Amino acid sequence: MMKKIQRFGGAMFTPTLLFAFSGIMVGISIVMTNQHIFGALAAPDTIWSQFWKVISSGAWMVFMQLPLLFALALPIALAKKQQARACLEAIAVYLIFNYFVNSMLTSWGGFFGVDMAAEAGTGSGLTMIASIKTLDTGMIGALLVSGIVVYLHNRFYDKELPDYISIFRGTSFVVALGFFAMLPVAFLTCLIWPSVQHAMTGLQSFFINSGSFGIWVYGFLQKILIPTGLHHFIYSPFTYDNAVVQGGTSVYWATHLQEFATNAKTLKEMYPIGFSLSGLSKVFGSIGIFAAFYNTAKPEKRKKLLGLLIPAALTAILVGVTEPLEFTFLFIAPALFLVHALLDATLQAIAFTLGVVGDFGGGIINWIFLNWLPLGYYHYKTYLTQVVLGIVFAVIYYFVFSYMIKKWNFKTPGREDDDEVKFYSKKEYQDKKASAGATTAEATDGKKKTKTQVQAERYLDLLGGPENIVDVTNCATRLRVTVKDGSLVGKEFEFKEAGAAGLVHNDTAVQVICGLNVPYVRDDFEALL
Repeated sequence: MMKKIQRFGGAMFTPTLLFAFSGIMVGISIVMTNQHIFGALAAPDTIWSQFWKVISSGAWMVFMQLPLLFALALPIALAKKQQARACLEAIAVYLIFNYFVNSMLTSWGGFFGVDMAAEAGTGSGLTMIASIKTLDTGMIGALLVSGIVVYLHNRFYDKELPDYISIFRGTSFVVALGFFAMLPVAFLTCLIWPSVQHAMTGLQSFFINSGSFGIWVYGFLQKILIPTGLHHFIYSPFTYDNAVVQGGTSVYWATHLQEFATNAKTLKEMYPIGFSLSGLSKVFGSIGIFAAFYNTAKPEKRKKLLGLLIPAALTAILVGVTEPLEFTFLFIAPALFLVHALLDATLQAIAFTLGVVGDFGGGIINWIFLNWLPLGYYHYKTYLTQVVLGIVFAVIYYFVFSYMIKKWNFKTPGREDDDEVKFYSKKEYQDKKASAGATTAEATDGKKKTKTQVQAERYLDLLGGPENIVDVTNCATRLRVTVKDGSLVGKEFEFKEAGAAGLVHNDTAVQVICGLNVPYVRDDFEALL
Protein backbone atom coordinates (compact mmCIF):
# COMPACT_ATOMS: atom_id res chain seq x y z
CA MET A 1 0.00 0.00 0.00
CA MET A 2 2.83 2.43 0.90
CA LYS A 3 4.45 1.87 -2.49
CA LYS A 4 1.17 2.67 -4.24
CA ILE A 5 0.74 5.83 -2.19
CA GLN A 6 4.32 6.88 -3.02
CA ARG A 7 3.73 6.34 -6.73
CA PHE A 8 0.56 8.39 -6.55
CA GLY A 9 2.38 11.18 -4.70
CA GLY A 10 5.13 11.21 -7.31
CA ALA A 11 2.57 11.39 -10.11
CA MET A 12 1.01 14.44 -8.46
CA PHE A 13 4.35 16.21 -8.77
CA THR A 14 4.61 15.86 -12.56
CA PRO A 15 2.62 18.96 -13.65
CA THR A 16 4.57 21.17 -11.26
CA LEU A 17 7.69 20.66 -13.38
CA LEU A 18 6.09 23.07 -15.87
CA PHE A 19 5.96 25.87 -13.33
CA ALA A 20 9.60 26.89 -13.62
CA PHE A 21 9.52 28.07 -17.25
CA SER A 22 5.97 29.43 -17.11
CA GLY A 23 6.78 31.32 -13.92
CA ILE A 24 9.83 32.89 -15.55
CA MET A 25 7.82 34.06 -18.56
CA VAL A 26 5.01 35.44 -16.35
CA GLY A 27 7.56 37.30 -14.24
CA ILE A 28 9.32 38.77 -17.29
CA SER A 29 5.99 39.85 -18.81
CA ILE A 30 4.97 41.66 -15.63
CA VAL A 31 8.33 43.41 -15.40
CA MET A 32 8.18 44.48 -19.06
CA THR A 33 4.72 46.04 -18.64
CA ASN A 34 5.51 47.85 -15.39
CA GLN A 35 5.25 51.60 -16.10
CA HIS A 36 7.36 52.40 -13.02
CA ILE A 37 10.27 50.74 -14.84
CA PHE A 38 9.60 51.40 -18.54
CA GLY A 39 7.51 54.54 -18.32
CA ALA A 40 5.31 55.46 -21.30
CA LEU A 41 6.73 52.55 -23.31
CA ALA A 42 4.72 50.17 -21.10
CA ALA A 43 1.42 52.03 -21.45
CA PRO A 44 -1.47 49.62 -22.23
CA ASP A 45 -2.02 50.90 -25.79
CA THR A 46 1.59 50.58 -27.00
CA ILE A 47 2.90 47.83 -29.28
CA TRP A 48 5.45 47.00 -26.58
CA SER A 49 2.75 46.36 -23.97
CA GLN A 50 0.53 44.46 -26.38
CA PHE A 51 3.44 42.21 -27.42
CA TRP A 52 4.13 41.25 -23.80
CA LYS A 53 0.42 40.69 -23.26
CA VAL A 54 0.57 38.04 -25.98
CA ILE A 55 3.61 36.45 -24.32
CA SER A 56 1.95 36.44 -20.90
CA SER A 57 -1.26 34.88 -22.26
CA GLY A 58 0.70 31.79 -23.23
CA ALA A 59 2.67 31.78 -19.98
CA TRP A 60 -0.53 31.77 -17.93
CA MET A 61 -1.63 28.47 -19.49
CA VAL A 62 -0.12 26.31 -16.75
CA PHE A 63 -1.69 28.36 -13.96
CA MET A 64 -5.12 28.66 -15.57
CA GLN A 65 -5.44 25.03 -16.73
CA LEU A 66 -3.85 23.25 -13.78
CA PRO A 67 -6.71 20.75 -13.16
CA LEU A 68 -6.53 19.64 -16.79
CA LEU A 69 -2.79 19.09 -16.45
CA PHE A 70 -3.24 17.01 -13.30
CA ALA A 71 -5.87 14.88 -15.03
CA LEU A 72 -3.54 14.40 -17.97
CA ALA A 73 -0.39 13.68 -15.95
CA LEU A 74 -1.57 10.91 -13.64
CA PRO A 75 -1.62 8.14 -16.27
CA ILE A 76 1.96 8.96 -17.28
CA ALA A 77 3.16 7.56 -13.96
CA LEU A 78 0.44 5.05 -13.07
CA ALA A 79 -0.77 3.45 -16.30
CA LYS A 80 0.95 0.08 -16.67
CA LYS A 81 0.87 0.11 -20.46
CA GLN A 82 0.09 2.45 -23.35
CA GLN A 83 0.52 5.59 -21.23
CA ALA A 84 -0.13 7.88 -24.20
CA ARG A 85 -3.54 6.33 -24.85
CA ALA A 86 -4.30 6.43 -21.12
CA CYS A 87 -3.65 10.20 -21.17
CA LEU A 88 -6.14 10.62 -24.02
CA GLU A 89 -8.70 8.55 -22.11
CA ALA A 90 -8.16 10.59 -18.92
CA ILE A 91 -8.66 13.96 -20.57
CA ALA A 92 -11.74 12.75 -22.47
CA VAL A 93 -13.40 11.31 -19.35
CA TYR A 94 -12.48 14.36 -17.26
CA LEU A 95 -14.23 16.63 -19.79
CA ILE A 96 -17.25 14.30 -19.78
CA PHE A 97 -17.34 14.54 -15.99
CA ASN A 98 -17.39 18.35 -16.11
CA TYR A 99 -20.09 18.41 -18.78
CA PHE A 100 -22.21 16.16 -16.57
CA VAL A 101 -21.65 18.44 -13.55
CA ASN A 102 -22.55 21.50 -15.62
CA SER A 103 -25.78 19.95 -16.88
CA MET A 104 -26.85 18.68 -13.45
CA LEU A 105 -26.23 22.04 -11.79
CA THR A 106 -27.94 23.91 -14.62
CA SER A 107 -31.06 21.78 -14.21
CA TRP A 108 -31.06 21.16 -10.44
CA GLY A 109 -28.74 23.79 -8.97
CA GLY A 110 -31.28 24.72 -6.29
CA PHE A 111 -31.41 21.12 -5.03
CA PHE A 112 -27.63 21.03 -4.68
CA GLY A 113 -27.44 24.51 -3.16
CA VAL A 114 -25.42 25.95 -6.05
CA ASP A 115 -26.21 29.19 -7.91
CA MET A 116 -25.20 28.52 -11.50
CA ALA A 117 -26.09 32.12 -12.40
CA ALA A 118 -23.13 33.33 -10.31
CA GLU A 119 -19.97 34.33 -12.10
CA ALA A 120 -17.22 31.70 -12.05
CA GLY A 121 -14.38 32.74 -9.80
CA THR A 122 -13.34 33.27 -6.22
CA GLY A 123 -16.22 32.98 -3.76
CA SER A 124 -18.78 31.35 -6.04
CA GLY A 125 -17.37 27.83 -5.92
CA LEU A 126 -17.55 27.71 -9.71
CA THR A 127 -14.80 27.71 -12.31
CA MET A 128 -14.24 27.32 -16.05
CA ILE A 129 -12.63 24.10 -17.30
CA ALA A 130 -12.04 24.09 -21.07
CA SER A 131 -14.91 26.60 -21.46
CA ILE A 132 -17.19 24.43 -19.28
CA LYS A 133 -18.76 26.19 -16.27
CA THR A 134 -18.50 23.66 -13.47
CA LEU A 135 -17.83 23.14 -9.78
CA ASP A 136 -14.31 24.09 -8.73
CA THR A 137 -13.08 20.70 -7.51
CA GLY A 138 -9.50 21.74 -8.26
CA MET A 139 -6.74 19.17 -8.15
CA ILE A 140 -8.83 16.71 -6.11
CA GLY A 141 -11.52 16.35 -8.76
CA ALA A 142 -8.97 16.00 -11.54
CA LEU A 143 -7.00 13.33 -9.66
CA LEU A 144 -10.16 11.44 -8.67
CA VAL A 145 -11.43 11.20 -12.24
CA SER A 146 -7.98 10.47 -13.65
CA GLY A 147 -7.42 7.80 -11.00
CA ILE A 148 -10.67 6.07 -12.00
CA VAL A 149 -9.57 6.16 -15.64
CA VAL A 150 -6.16 4.67 -14.78
CA TYR A 151 -7.91 1.82 -12.95
CA LEU A 152 -10.21 1.17 -15.90
CA HIS A 153 -7.31 1.40 -18.34
CA ASN A 154 -5.09 -1.04 -16.45
CA ARG A 155 -7.92 -3.54 -16.07
CA PHE A 156 -9.86 -3.31 -19.32
CA TYR A 157 -7.61 -1.85 -22.02
CA ASP A 158 -6.60 -5.29 -23.35
CA LYS A 159 -9.94 -7.00 -22.75
CA GLU A 160 -11.09 -9.19 -25.64
CA LEU A 161 -14.50 -8.28 -27.06
CA PRO A 162 -16.77 -10.25 -29.43
CA ASP A 163 -15.94 -9.70 -33.08
CA TYR A 164 -19.11 -7.74 -33.79
CA ILE A 165 -18.15 -5.03 -31.25
CA SER A 166 -14.37 -5.38 -31.48
CA ILE A 167 -14.20 -1.82 -32.85
CA PHE A 168 -14.81 -0.65 -29.27
CA ARG A 169 -11.78 -2.47 -27.86
CA GLY A 170 -8.97 -0.52 -26.18
CA THR A 171 -9.31 3.24 -25.76
CA SER A 172 -12.92 3.34 -26.93
CA PHE A 173 -13.91 0.70 -24.38
CA VAL A 174 -12.14 2.49 -21.53
CA VAL A 175 -13.78 5.84 -22.40
CA ALA A 176 -17.19 4.15 -22.69
CA LEU A 177 -16.77 2.63 -19.23
CA GLY A 178 -15.60 6.01 -17.95
CA PHE A 179 -18.66 7.68 -19.47
CA PHE A 180 -21.06 5.58 -17.39
CA ALA A 181 -18.85 5.74 -14.31
CA MET A 182 -18.94 9.55 -14.41
CA LEU A 183 -22.72 9.72 -14.06
CA PRO A 184 -22.77 8.70 -10.37
CA VAL A 185 -19.42 10.43 -9.75
CA ALA A 186 -20.78 13.73 -11.12
CA PHE A 187 -24.01 13.39 -9.10
CA LEU A 188 -22.13 12.68 -5.86
CA THR A 189 -19.78 15.57 -6.60
CA CYS A 190 -22.71 17.96 -6.96
CA LEU A 191 -24.22 16.58 -3.77
CA ILE A 192 -21.10 16.59 -1.57
CA TRP A 193 -18.60 19.11 -2.93
CA PRO A 194 -20.51 22.35 -2.07
CA SER A 195 -20.33 21.29 1.62
CA VAL A 196 -16.63 20.58 1.22
CA GLN A 197 -16.17 24.07 -0.21
CA HIS A 198 -17.87 25.59 2.84
CA ALA A 199 -15.53 23.59 5.09
CA MET A 200 -12.55 24.77 3.05
CA THR A 201 -13.62 28.35 3.61
CA GLY A 202 -13.38 27.73 7.36
CA LEU A 203 -10.02 26.00 6.88
CA GLN A 204 -8.72 29.01 5.00
CA SER A 205 -9.63 31.25 7.91
CA PHE A 206 -7.94 28.90 10.39
CA PHE A 207 -4.62 28.71 8.56
CA ILE A 208 -4.51 32.39 7.72
CA ASN A 209 -5.03 33.16 11.41
CA SER A 210 -2.76 30.39 12.74
CA GLY A 211 0.25 32.64 12.45
CA SER A 212 3.85 31.53 12.63
CA PHE A 213 3.08 28.34 14.57
CA GLY A 214 0.92 27.06 11.72
CA ILE A 215 3.71 27.86 9.28
CA TRP A 216 6.19 25.94 11.46
CA VAL A 217 4.00 22.82 11.64
CA TYR A 218 3.36 22.94 7.90
CA GLY A 219 7.06 23.36 7.09
CA PHE A 220 8.17 20.57 9.41
CA LEU A 221 5.68 18.03 8.04
CA GLN A 222 6.49 18.99 4.47
CA LYS A 223 10.18 18.26 5.04
CA ILE A 224 10.12 15.29 7.41
CA LEU A 225 7.81 13.29 5.12
CA ILE A 226 10.13 13.52 2.09
CA PRO A 227 11.65 10.04 2.70
CA THR A 228 8.18 8.47 2.56
CA GLY A 229 7.12 10.33 -0.58
CA LEU A 230 4.04 11.54 1.31
CA HIS A 231 5.18 15.18 1.44
CA HIS A 232 3.28 15.79 -1.80
CA PHE A 233 0.06 15.33 0.18
CA ILE A 234 1.09 18.11 2.59
CA TYR A 235 1.94 20.94 0.21
CA SER A 236 -0.23 20.08 -2.82
CA PRO A 237 -3.60 21.03 -1.26
CA PHE A 238 -2.10 24.38 -0.24
CA THR A 239 -0.06 25.15 -3.33
CA TYR A 240 -2.24 23.74 -6.09
CA ASP A 241 -5.70 23.41 -4.53
CA ASN A 242 -8.18 25.33 -2.42
CA ALA A 243 -7.00 24.60 1.15
CA VAL A 244 -6.07 28.26 1.79
CA VAL A 245 -7.13 30.30 -1.24
CA GLN A 246 -9.18 29.30 -4.24
CA GLY A 247 -7.05 27.78 -6.97
CA GLY A 248 -4.06 27.30 -4.65
CA THR A 249 -1.38 29.69 -3.41
CA SER A 250 0.77 29.31 -6.53
CA VAL A 251 -1.99 30.34 -8.93
CA TYR A 252 -3.32 33.02 -6.59
CA TRP A 253 0.12 34.61 -6.22
CA ALA A 254 0.80 34.57 -9.95
CA THR A 255 -2.60 35.98 -10.89
CA HIS A 256 -2.28 38.84 -8.37
CA LEU A 257 1.31 39.81 -9.17
CA GLN A 258 0.26 42.87 -11.14
CA GLU A 259 -1.75 44.14 -8.17
CA PHE A 260 1.11 43.48 -5.74
CA ALA A 261 3.63 45.07 -8.11
CA THR A 262 1.92 48.45 -8.13
CA ASN A 263 0.84 48.71 -4.50
CA ALA A 264 2.85 50.31 -1.72
CA LYS A 265 1.16 48.27 1.03
CA THR A 266 3.36 45.61 2.60
CA LEU A 267 3.25 42.21 0.97
CA LYS A 268 2.04 40.63 4.20
CA GLU A 269 -0.91 43.02 4.30
CA MET A 270 -1.94 42.04 0.79
CA TYR A 271 -0.96 38.38 1.04
CA PRO A 272 -0.99 37.19 4.68
CA ILE A 273 -0.04 33.64 3.70
CA GLY A 274 3.26 31.91 4.45
CA PHE A 275 2.79 28.46 2.98
CA SER A 276 5.15 28.95 0.03
CA LEU A 277 8.46 29.56 1.80
CA SER A 278 10.07 26.12 1.58
CA GLY A 279 12.58 27.43 -0.97
CA LEU A 280 14.37 29.42 1.75
CA SER A 281 16.02 26.29 3.11
CA LYS A 282 16.52 24.91 -0.40
CA VAL A 283 18.80 27.86 -1.13
CA PHE A 284 20.30 29.06 2.15
CA GLY A 285 20.12 25.73 3.97
CA SER A 286 21.82 23.98 1.07
CA ILE A 287 24.65 26.51 1.10
CA GLY A 288 25.29 25.84 4.80
CA ILE A 289 25.05 22.06 4.39
CA PHE A 290 27.42 22.00 1.42
CA ALA A 291 29.93 24.13 3.32
CA ALA A 292 29.67 21.78 6.32
CA PHE A 293 30.24 18.73 4.13
CA TYR A 294 33.31 20.32 2.59
CA ASN A 295 34.68 21.52 5.93
CA THR A 296 34.31 18.12 7.61
CA ALA A 297 35.59 16.06 4.67
CA LYS A 298 39.02 14.48 4.78
CA PRO A 299 41.52 16.87 3.17
CA GLU A 300 42.60 14.32 0.59
CA LYS A 301 38.97 13.82 -0.52
CA ARG A 302 37.87 17.45 -0.77
CA LYS A 303 38.87 17.90 -4.39
CA LYS A 304 36.91 14.81 -5.42
CA LEU A 305 34.02 15.85 -3.21
CA LEU A 306 33.60 19.09 -5.16
CA GLY A 307 32.73 17.01 -8.23
CA LEU A 308 29.64 15.85 -6.35
CA LEU A 309 28.83 19.01 -4.42
CA ILE A 310 28.95 21.60 -7.20
CA PRO A 311 26.29 20.01 -9.49
CA ALA A 312 24.09 19.18 -6.50
CA ALA A 313 24.51 22.71 -5.13
CA LEU A 314 23.56 24.34 -8.43
CA THR A 315 20.51 22.06 -8.74
CA ALA A 316 19.33 22.96 -5.23
CA ILE A 317 20.11 26.68 -5.31
CA LEU A 318 18.97 27.50 -8.84
CA VAL A 319 15.89 25.31 -9.28
CA GLY A 320 15.13 24.13 -5.72
CA VAL A 321 15.52 20.37 -6.28
CA THR A 322 17.26 19.16 -3.11
CA GLU A 323 16.66 15.42 -3.21
CA PRO A 324 20.19 14.57 -4.42
CA LEU A 325 21.50 16.45 -1.38
CA GLU A 326 18.95 15.23 1.17
CA PHE A 327 19.12 11.58 0.17
CA THR A 328 22.90 11.74 0.33
CA PHE A 329 22.85 12.16 4.11
CA LEU A 330 19.36 10.93 5.01
CA PHE A 331 20.26 7.27 5.39
CA ILE A 332 23.86 7.88 6.46
CA ALA A 333 22.81 10.14 9.34
CA PRO A 334 19.03 10.39 9.92
CA ALA A 335 19.68 12.75 12.85
CA LEU A 336 20.96 15.33 10.37
CA PHE A 337 17.75 15.09 8.39
CA LEU A 338 15.67 15.60 11.54
CA VAL A 339 17.69 18.72 12.39
CA HIS A 340 17.31 19.84 8.76
CA ALA A 341 13.50 19.58 9.07
CA LEU A 342 13.51 21.51 12.36
CA LEU A 343 15.72 24.30 10.97
CA ASP A 344 13.69 24.46 7.75
CA ALA A 345 10.42 24.89 9.67
CA THR A 346 11.97 27.48 11.99
CA LEU A 347 13.36 29.49 9.07
CA GLN A 348 9.94 29.59 7.39
CA ALA A 349 8.17 30.61 10.61
CA ILE A 350 10.63 33.43 11.39
CA ALA A 351 10.58 34.67 7.80
CA PHE A 352 6.79 34.89 7.90
CA THR A 353 6.92 36.67 11.25
CA LEU A 354 9.27 39.27 9.71
CA GLY A 355 6.89 39.84 6.78
CA VAL A 356 8.54 37.68 4.11
CA VAL A 357 5.76 36.20 1.96
CA GLY A 358 5.40 35.28 -1.68
CA ASP A 359 6.05 32.35 -4.00
CA PHE A 360 9.34 31.06 -2.62
CA GLY A 361 8.80 27.34 -3.11
CA GLY A 362 11.64 26.91 -5.60
CA GLY A 363 15.17 28.14 -6.14
CA ILE A 364 16.78 31.42 -7.18
CA ILE A 365 15.25 31.32 -10.67
CA ASN A 366 11.77 31.16 -9.15
CA TRP A 367 12.62 33.95 -6.70
CA ILE A 368 13.91 36.32 -9.36
CA PHE A 369 11.11 36.06 -11.87
CA LEU A 370 8.09 35.56 -9.62
CA ASN A 371 9.15 37.81 -6.75
CA TRP A 372 12.21 40.03 -6.90
CA LEU A 373 11.97 41.47 -10.43
CA PRO A 374 8.24 42.23 -10.62
CA LEU A 375 7.91 43.38 -6.99
CA GLY A 376 11.30 44.83 -6.13
CA TYR A 377 10.33 48.45 -6.83
CA TYR A 378 8.02 48.70 -3.81
CA HIS A 379 9.05 45.71 -1.73
CA TYR A 380 12.85 45.56 -1.85
CA LYS A 381 13.04 45.93 1.93
CA THR A 382 11.16 42.66 2.33
CA TYR A 383 13.66 40.94 0.10
CA LEU A 384 16.62 42.45 1.93
CA THR A 385 15.13 41.01 5.13
CA GLN A 386 14.78 37.66 3.38
CA VAL A 387 18.41 37.58 2.24
CA VAL A 388 19.84 38.71 5.61
CA LEU A 389 17.75 36.11 7.45
CA GLY A 390 18.77 33.47 4.92
CA ILE A 391 22.47 34.21 5.38
CA VAL A 392 22.06 33.95 9.16
CA PHE A 393 20.46 30.53 8.77
CA ALA A 394 23.10 29.41 6.27
CA VAL A 395 25.67 30.08 9.00
CA ILE A 396 23.52 28.25 11.57
CA TYR A 397 23.20 25.26 9.22
CA TYR A 398 26.97 25.26 8.70
CA PHE A 399 27.90 25.24 12.40
CA VAL A 400 25.16 22.83 13.51
CA PHE A 401 25.92 20.31 10.75
CA SER A 402 29.69 20.62 11.21
CA TYR A 403 29.37 20.06 14.96
CA MET A 404 27.07 17.03 14.62
CA ILE A 405 29.14 15.43 11.86
CA LYS A 406 32.34 15.69 13.90
CA LYS A 407 30.71 14.88 17.26
CA TRP A 408 29.14 11.62 16.09
CA ASN A 409 31.57 10.91 13.25
CA PHE A 410 28.85 10.69 10.60
CA LYS A 411 30.17 9.25 7.34
CA THR A 412 28.94 12.09 5.18
CA PRO A 413 30.48 12.59 1.71
CA GLY A 414 34.25 12.87 1.98
CA ARG A 415 34.46 11.09 5.36
CA GLU A 416 34.01 7.47 4.21
CA ASP A 417 36.28 4.71 5.46
CA ASP A 418 36.03 2.50 2.38
CA ASP A 419 34.99 2.51 -1.25
CA GLU A 420 31.49 1.23 -0.60
CA VAL A 421 30.08 4.67 0.05
CA LYS A 422 32.66 6.62 -1.88
CA PHE A 423 31.61 9.27 -4.37
CA TYR A 424 33.61 9.23 -7.57
CA SER A 425 34.52 12.27 -9.57
CA LYS A 426 33.20 12.51 -13.10
CA LYS A 427 36.63 11.71 -14.55
CA GLU A 428 37.08 8.68 -12.30
CA TYR A 429 33.64 7.44 -13.17
CA GLN A 430 34.25 7.82 -16.90
CA ASP A 431 37.67 6.16 -16.65
CA LYS A 432 36.21 3.27 -14.67
CA LYS A 433 33.37 2.80 -17.12
CA ALA A 434 35.69 3.13 -20.10
CA SER A 435 37.98 0.44 -18.74
CA ALA A 436 34.99 -1.89 -18.50
CA GLY A 437 33.92 -0.92 -22.00
CA ALA A 438 30.68 0.66 -20.81
CA THR A 439 31.02 4.27 -21.90
CA THR A 440 32.32 3.24 -25.32
CA ALA A 441 29.72 0.55 -25.80
CA GLU A 442 27.88 0.92 -29.06
CA ALA A 443 24.40 -0.11 -30.03
CA THR A 444 23.92 -2.84 -32.61
CA ASP A 445 23.29 -0.24 -35.29
CA GLY A 446 26.77 1.22 -34.74
CA LYS A 447 25.57 4.39 -32.97
CA LYS A 448 27.15 5.36 -29.67
CA LYS A 449 24.82 4.89 -26.73
CA THR A 450 23.59 7.91 -24.82
CA LYS A 451 24.50 8.48 -21.21
CA THR A 452 21.01 7.55 -20.02
CA GLN A 453 21.03 4.35 -22.11
CA VAL A 454 24.26 3.27 -20.46
CA GLN A 455 22.85 4.14 -17.04
CA ALA A 456 19.59 2.27 -17.72
CA GLU A 457 21.54 -0.85 -18.71
CA ARG A 458 23.65 -0.72 -15.55
CA TYR A 459 20.62 -0.08 -13.33
CA LEU A 460 18.72 -2.98 -14.89
CA ASP A 461 21.67 -5.28 -14.31
CA LEU A 462 22.06 -4.10 -10.69
CA LEU A 463 18.32 -4.63 -10.11
CA GLY A 464 18.59 -8.29 -10.97
CA GLY A 465 17.82 -8.22 -14.68
CA PRO A 466 14.53 -7.98 -16.61
CA GLU A 467 13.09 -11.11 -15.03
CA ASN A 468 13.34 -9.50 -11.57
CA ILE A 469 11.36 -6.35 -12.48
CA VAL A 470 7.67 -6.13 -11.52
CA ASP A 471 6.97 -2.51 -12.45
CA VAL A 472 8.75 0.80 -12.89
CA THR A 473 7.73 4.44 -12.59
CA ASN A 474 9.38 7.70 -11.60
CA CYS A 475 8.84 10.95 -9.72
CA ALA A 476 10.80 14.18 -10.14
CA THR A 477 14.25 12.72 -9.44
CA ARG A 478 13.81 9.04 -8.57
CA LEU A 479 13.38 5.88 -10.62
CA ARG A 480 10.92 3.80 -8.56
CA VAL A 481 11.11 0.06 -9.19
CA THR A 482 9.36 -2.92 -7.62
CA VAL A 483 11.41 -6.11 -7.87
CA LYS A 484 10.51 -9.75 -7.22
CA ASP A 485 13.59 -10.57 -5.15
CA GLY A 486 15.15 -7.75 -3.15
CA SER A 487 18.28 -9.78 -2.40
CA LEU A 488 19.33 -9.52 -6.05
CA VAL A 489 19.61 -5.72 -5.89
CA GLY A 490 23.16 -4.38 -5.95
CA LYS A 491 24.90 -2.24 -3.36
CA GLU A 492 24.46 1.52 -3.17
CA PHE A 493 28.07 2.19 -4.16
CA GLU A 494 27.53 0.17 -7.36
CA PHE A 495 24.58 2.35 -8.31
CA LYS A 496 26.66 5.46 -7.60
CA GLU A 497 29.41 4.12 -9.84
CA ALA A 498 26.76 3.77 -12.54
CA GLY A 499 25.84 7.44 -12.22
CA ALA A 500 23.14 7.51 -9.52
CA ALA A 501 23.17 10.01 -6.66
CA GLY A 502 21.97 7.38 -4.20
CA LEU A 503 19.76 4.38 -3.52
CA VAL A 504 16.75 3.75 -1.27
CA HIS A 505 16.19 0.00 -0.86
CA ASN A 506 13.35 -1.40 1.25
CA ASP A 507 12.85 -5.11 0.51
CA THR A 508 11.23 -5.24 -2.95
CA ALA A 509 10.76 -1.46 -3.21
CA VAL A 510 13.75 0.28 -4.76
CA GLN A 511 14.31 3.96 -5.53
CA VAL A 512 17.30 4.93 -7.65
CA ILE A 513 18.12 8.62 -7.18
CA CYS A 514 18.83 9.71 -10.76
CA GLY A 515 18.30 13.48 -10.76
CA LEU A 516 16.30 15.57 -13.23
CA ASN A 517 17.11 13.27 -16.16
CA VAL A 518 15.04 10.46 -14.62
CA PRO A 519 12.28 10.56 -17.31
CA TYR A 520 14.88 9.74 -19.96
CA VAL A 521 16.43 7.02 -17.82
CA ARG A 522 12.98 5.51 -17.36
CA ASP A 523 12.29 5.59 -21.10
CA ASP A 524 15.55 3.77 -21.83
CA PHE A 525 14.96 1.39 -18.92
CA GLU A 526 11.50 0.45 -20.20
CA ALA A 527 12.87 0.03 -23.73
CA LEU A 528 15.26 -2.60 -22.35
CA LEU A 529 12.34 -4.40 -20.74
